[in-house]
Amino acid sequence: MEIRDLTPDDLDAVLDLRKRSFGPTSPDDADRWRRAVTPALGQGRYLGAFDGSRLAASARLRQFTQWWHGRPQPMAGIAGVTVNPEDRGRGVGTRIMRAVIERAAALGDAVSALYPATTPLYRGVGFEHAGAQHNVTFRAEALRQIRPSGEVKLRRMGPGDAAEVISVLRRVHGATRASGPVSWDEPTWSLRLENKDDFLYLADDGFVVYRWRGEDILVDNLVAGSEKTARTLWSLVGSASSIAEHIVAPVAPDDPVLWLLRERSKDQVKQIRWMFRVLDVAAAIERRGYPVPVTCDAVVTVEDPVLGGGTWRLEFSGGSGAATPVAESAAGAPGAVLGANGLAALYSGIPAATLRLAGLMSGDDRYDEALDTVFAARPYTLDYF
Repeated sequence: MEIRDLTPDDLDAVLDLRKRSFGPTSPDDADRWRRAVTPALGQGRYLGAFDGSRLAASARLRQFTQWWHGRPQPMAGIAGVTVNPEDRGRGVGTRIMRAVIERAAALGDAVSALYPATTPLYRGVGFEHAGAQHNVTFRAEALRQIRPSGEVKLRRMGPGDAAEVISVLRRVHGATRASGPVSWDEPTWSLRLENKDDFLYLADDGFVVYRWRGEDILVDNLVAGSEKTARTLWSLVGSASSIAEHIVAPVAPDDPVLWLLRERSKDQVKQIRWMFRVLDVAAAIERRGYPVPVTCDAVVTVEDPVLGGGTWRLEFSGGSGAATPVAESAAGAPGAVLGANGLAALYSGIPAATLRLAGLMSGDDRYDEALDTVFAARPYTLDYF
């Protein structure tokens, strides 16, 4: 089995592989997919596993920005992991995932995330459950009752507004100290904003993308940096209540809209779980944000069978962090011991007590409270990829 970069000549085989894994694709969707993936071919971000000349599996590394405690960093979003039916159960999925992890690290990404179709495959190579896309079903009438602000000006947006959308996301996720949400790159946002079935509106500090789905409305993204803009955008979506009964929207677990509703007794939420992995300990610690008032340190030993492990002294102060390698014989080593899975969960805000009870953390517990404090988070995403 050979694993190599895919080329434009391989795309027909990839489409056949996707059809066998996910079902038929319409001509329009296939054309949109080709346009979206072509740039990845020249960037080393689309790999295939070949049995001779036959494509057996493929996986794509999408370029994202992901926020952790309000600080953005590059993230490898792994998508389109597909294995031919006749090749399943032969370890092909594991082989291509190991290659993808090594490629992501070589490209300079310190963290990675994916939406799993099955947990064991990804857990076996160091990914662990971290957060979810929280899709809430609202009654359209409930959103219509949110009183809008007459001070917020909205305009329709399109592909030319991709840079402004990214700017809004940076400002809002930074100000709210968000953990987990992502932004696509500018070319991908341009493609997303040209969908003629979507309704797109932009404010100075927010935007919304939504569409009809049968008799209901599906919100892709709604981001707001102020109460006035949040009220205006949610009221806009709810204004279709004379036709639509329900609105389904991805929101943060503590999204302000849940407190803007006049009535709220039960939440109807569908969670789509995503998994996370640390690829480079030092870079991932340095690039993440942390609570500014907290100053502390800890020692952790990471055991990573794919990328290699080591012992690290972690130091946090003023909202920043650093990881320094520690010799095995140094005082204070090894501290807490985690596999790649445990480190991913810890980084994502899963409490140390949970990790120990789940068998994902062992060793010295003297740093547990400090680790809980600096990595505290409620990770979520608004986008599925």
